[in-house]
Amino acid sequence: MRNSFWPPGPFVRRCRCVRVFKVKRTICHVVPVIALAVFCFSASADEHWDIQYHYHQADSTLTINDLSFPDETHGVACGFTTDRKDKDHPIVLLTSDGGETWNETAVKETCLSLFLLADASGWMVTDAGLWTTEEAGRTWVKSKTAPANLLRIWFLDHNHGFAAGRQKHVYETKDGGVTWTPVDAAASAPGDPVYTTYGDIAFTGQKGIISGWNIPPQRGGPDWMEPAQAKAAKQVPHVSITLQTRNGGETWIGSNVSLFGQITRMSLSSWDAGLGLVEFKDQFDYPSEVYNIDLSTGGTSLAFRAKNRAITDVHLFSGSSRGLLVGYETTGPTYRSPIPGKLKVLTSDDLKTWKEMTVDYRAVARSALITGPDEKHVWIATDTGMILKLVE
Repeated sequence: MRNSFWPPGPFVRRCRCVRVFKVKRTICHVVPVIALAVFCFSASADEHWDIQYHYHQADSTLTINDLSFPDETHGVACGFTTDRKDKDHPIVLLTSDGGETWNETAVKETCLSLFLLADASGWMVTDAGLWTTEEAGRTWVKSKTAPANLLRIWFLDHNHGFAAGRQKHVYETKDGGVTWTPVDAAASAPGDPVYTTYGDIAFTGQKGIISGWNIPPQRGGPDWMEPAQAKAAKQVPHVSITLQTRNGGETWIGSNVSLFGQITRMSLSSWDAGLGLVEFKDQFDYPSEVYNIDLSTGGTSLAFRAKNRAITDVHLFSGSSRGLLVGYETTGPTYRSPIPGKLKVLTSDDLKTWKEMTVDYRAVARSALITGPDEKHVWIATDTGMILKLVE
């Protein structure tokens, strides 16, 4: 089956005037006004990323798995803390003031991903099930009917949604998650279901894409622990899968292609544009590649790649041509090191030319993600327990 998205290859000092000559006093009053105007304009245009929240505990660390801001004030972050005995504890953080303050709420299971609507309803995928909230995360109720092995969830409205996960599973609900129906097109993808995962969902209006991969197990440990020769030998292509709909899931078109990397993240815009992230293992030519997706034709083109930038998330905004990329700075051929790298954020107005943004120098990550309701209210969460906000 031919793939329709992915190519097979890879601050004004005041002037002090001497009141002797009138002309000097006049000039002295005019210049500061001009300088102040220039300064104010530059400051408003200088966007940068400030750390709003940083987990500081001497006896534990925080890993943020997901972050969602359905509007400019309410946000939910989820993940787990790890104590000195290497034991993990689930945690959810809530804000109702745009991230100025964050409060913990008790949860019983570790959250893998979130999806929140602006009406305060939301869903939390955990390592052992699916939880729902009607209070923007203040309370959670576990679903008794949700399918197992879920990783991602997306709702078009309060009732209509999709869920995807391991073992070739994609489901649809039209009653807010009370009942779930398998999507037949997902099961028809090639490969053993045991090794097939659908890892991301993205929609814009009625158009959507679900992406996944089929990767059989290989011998050896983590890439960063293995010699270069062994890692190079492990680089083999595998099947990447996409399901596309143009009518809100009434029908799906499946496609697959052989790739060395994994299609891990996607973001779609109402302008029929999309961004897709492909991540690679160590010893590959690049740590990641970002592709432009033309939703009207299904065509793709390379948008960004750099040897020293490992991108971990992409984000587009409804009704805007702006795109954002987030990742970390790599050093040498080892892309997936256990040591976090400096956080890097790039922006573009045409999804072709990318400019690096100013980021708080303390921000580091091994993985980071972007969220926000519009291009003026955006946050980034890292797996090192940090939440940053876009500031002008």
